[in-house]
Amino acid sequence: MKIRQSFTTLIIALAFTAGIVFAKYLDSSGQSSRPAVAGASEGVSYTGHLQAGIETDGGKSTKASAVSRRVTEGKTRVVKDGDTIMAAVQAAKPGDTIQVFPGNYHETVYIDKDDIRLIGVIEQGERATLDGREQLNDAILYSGNNIVVENLKITRYKGNGIMGQAGNNFEIRNNIIVDTGVYGIFPQLGKNGIVEFNVVSGIEDAAIYVGMSDNIHVAHNDVFDSVAGIEIENSRHAIVENNYVHNNTGGILAFITPGLPIKTTYDVIIRNNFVIGNNHKNFGAPGSTVSGIPAGTGILIMAADEVIVEGNIISDNKTAGIIITDHENAANITADPESDPSPDKVMLLDNTMINNGYDTLDEVKMLMLTEFKQGHPDIVRVGESRDSCIVNPERYFTLGVGKWRRCDFTHTSAIDTYLLDEPVPARDIDPSERGKVVYLGICSGCHTYTGRMIGPPVEIIQALYMDNPQGLADWIEQPTKKREDYPPMPPQNYLDKETRLAVAKYMLSATN
Repeated sequence: MKIRQSFTTLIIALAFTAGIVFAKYLDSSGQSSRPAVAGASEGVSYTGHLQAGIETDGGKSTKASAVSRRVTEGKTRVVKDGDTIMAAVQAAKPGDTIQVFPGNYHETVYIDKDDIRLIGVIEQGERATLDGREQLNDAILYSGNNIVVENLKITRYKGNGIMGQAGNNFEIRNNIIVDTGVYGIFPQLGKNGIVEFNVVSGIEDAAIYVGMSDNIHVAHNDVFDSVAGIEIENSRHAIVENNYVHNNTGGILAFITPGLPIKTTYDVIIRNNFVIGNNHKNFGAPGSTVSGIPAGTGILIMAADEVIVEGNIISDNKTAGIIITDHENAANITADPESDPSPDKVMLLDNTMINNGYDTLDEVKMLMLTEFKQGHPDIVRVGESRDSCIVNPERYFTLGVGKWRRCDFTHTSAIDTYLLDEPVPARDIDPSERGKVVYLGICSGCHTYTGRMIGPPVEIIQALYMDNPQGLADWIEQPTKKREDYPPMPPQNYLDKETRLAVAKYMLSATN
């Protein structure tokens, strides 16, 4: 078994590597090429959300970039070993490019300006390395629009490698991120963004985590040795394609997490990925949502709607290739009356399934007994799922989808991307809305209203500080560890005094 599994994984990895090379270097148009891994090439294409903001030519999108082409270039600012990146950011103006040469940089970089490009210079294979020394929380935080982060190595931070805080039109590309704590790449409350050609590993929550965002493209990334490989959470209009997702606890996730301000996940296309051997022991924070993911999960759809799974190679995931569940049957979930708990309109098209479910859970074995089946499950559905469909179900060992209808389309080739035809305009934030925007863009990355994520529920924070917003603002600036069952909160002292007080007041007034 081990020899056959290793050989299968090797062949698939070689095929993936070849695909990356051809996609990145041989496509002269600059567009991402999608290899036809296993999807049907004939029949009707899905076009359900072409109205999500993209212009099309004959039904196919032609958009390739999230950041608009600059009419005039700003200055190029050079950072070398011994300098600080943050000093260059502080001196930069919109339109500037910051080139960071190889060296070690021990700092947190906060980009609160629009139209900044932070580009690492690679010399003889050496990169600029942001090293948190296991002391700093975050490597790069951005809240500006039109931010590009490329070619950096980021390692040994406790919180986030790259986190977007309500920044739109972002491009995060060709970075190596290793052991950065909770999240590797984490765009939060953003719109119109690309995450591509990154290598991310050793993350205790999600290597790539798209939170409460819209019009997102995640492609050609290599993610491994993490609890979750790629997670699309409470987000809409997202495409996840051509990624190599291996040796995580769970490979690719499409979630609705209850208790967050945005209550829906829908219109997610997961296609042409290699989802291989995601059997890593779960090392997520105890009680967190991802800590409930069973090791050996290839693709997990929890309560998300209109999720299409197409053309993926899903192999050697010991629990199941694809799991579809509602909130009631998921672990570590607190019900939210404002969130629909069931995954509706899930669409499973042609995928290649190899050697999944060979060491599945006892609960899945019990489900097999109810259907008088024995074997290794490729697809498992538990709980309610309305109006879902599947193509060629006879090709797979399935549980819980026997009554699903046949899909009336076979592929998604009419949709290349959900990126917008024009970049999102810069935000004009009214001072009275400052606290809300910061709460949505930063705080809700770790806190839901009633349930547990990385930090405690907001309702508990309200009970502690309801009549003391200044006390909460002071704690946000310089927190101390209060509970042994939660990790320490990092200081948010890069926010100014007025913003900290505004977000404290908003958090204390929030109602789910």
